[in-house]
Amino acid sequence: MIESESPLYDAFKSILNTIDKNRVQELLTYMNTEAINFNLFKNNAFIERKFPFDIIPRIVSHEEFTYLEKGIQQRIHALNLFLEDIYGAQKILKDGIIPSEFVFSSKAYLPAFANTPVAKNIRVHISGIDLVKNSVGDGWVVLEDNLRVPSGVSYPLSLRMLTRKVFPEFFEKLPIQGVQDYPKKLEKAMDYVNTGGINVILTPGRYNSAFYEHSYLAKASGAILANGEDLVVEKDKVYLKTYNGKKARVGAIYRRLDDEALDPVEFHPDSLIGVPNITQAYRAGNVALMNSIGNGIADDKGIYYFVPAMIKYYMNEEPILQNAPTYLAFFEKDRNHILQNMRTLVIKDVAEAGGYGVVFGCNLSKNERQKLKDAIIAEPRRFIAQEVIEFYDIECLDDNGSFSPRKADLRMFSIYGEDIFVWPGGLTRFAMDPTSYIVNSSQGGGFKDTWILKDNR
Repeated sequence: MIESESPLYDAFKSILNTIDKNRVQELLTYMNTEAINFNLFKNNAFIERKFPFDIIPRIVSHEEFTYLEKGIQQRIHALNLFLEDIYGAQKILKDGIIPSEFVFSSKAYLPAFANTPVAKNIRVHISGIDLVKNSVGDGWVVLEDNLRVPSGVSYPLSLRMLTRKVFPEFFEKLPIQGVQDYPKKLEKAMDYVNTGGINVILTPGRYNSAFYEHSYLAKASGAILANGEDLVVEKDKVYLKTYNGKKARVGAIYRRLDDEALDPVEFHPDSLIGVPNITQAYRAGNVALMNSIGNGIADDKGIYYFVPAMIKYYMNEEPILQNAPTYLAFFEKDRNHILQNMRTLVIKDVAEAGGYGVVFGCNLSKNERQKLKDAIIAEPRRFIAQEVIEFYDIECLDDNGSFSPRKADLRMFSIYGEDIFVWPGGLTRFAMDPTSYIVNSSQGGGFKDTWILKDNR
């Protein structure tokens, strides 16, 4: 099925058909000039790659967005409470809502940071919630929670800016919400948790897949873009080294590298992109890290299984947004179901991200299925399985200028500052292969803008 329920698709196509095709080429030229890249690593090689984009937006009604906004705010609130709890009193474990051994056996859980207070009790500052729209049944469902270093917001921001420049009539004739305030919301959230000093975006450098985003957000939010070697810790405070030899105190860091690379003293000593002793400044409460250290436990695809229970436990509310139907191999009943129904399921390695470790049982040979079964039996904590969701196709323009249906998801971003702001836009990622369900940017997928409609009442 094609996701085309909005009458504005017809209005959009009508406008598009009247546009000089040279202007489409003009937009392509602008995109190339902006160097909007999402780089790939394949076969141990770095590939600097233009991020493929599609001019046809995803259109989401105001009513749908309001529903998604409330569901995401509820989910982020519960996940933040979970992280505060799991690194504190651990009530949810003591009350048996989540098995203790399931949490403690995760490599993403960092007990060394238990009872480490964080500024304003916020751990989930920036989140990216991945959703798909089911063509039957429950509508929107959540596929994943990304609470460590989610990327992607800069790409639709850049595309929107350039589209408004080349095709102003879209935004004059259609009731589309603006998205340009995201960097200011980010700046405000950084200021809210700042412990005294400047704001910094910490990047691993230009070889990171999302380096374009790091530099874009730094410029747009007024933060300083810095590498690990630009920062130094002295007396449990973080400073930015400047070109005149002076140092500037840093109060908030939006870090775009994983925990294990963050501090070579605390984590991997061979990390060349981290900041030695930054965790000491963090423990002392002298710098806010966005997102907090240890959030990976909430990113764990196994913990995802328990989010509806978290919402009920911490908030005494029914979940607004549902998970995809999921089976946890850790539980014997679910494990048996997975082993008996592997052909019809999607099996995921809980520690993987970016589309890696995702296997469609129907695509496996008999020998491959047996090997996967053996792995699940040997390490049940490592796997979940989900029903294959027949989510809507979304129209894209193919290389011949024809409309082509592709699978697509929607990553919606939120910023947790004084309140939880859900951005009225989103990163719609689509499969370049019309037969594929894998849309992840790191797997070569493309992206398009997401138009959230205004309330016209």
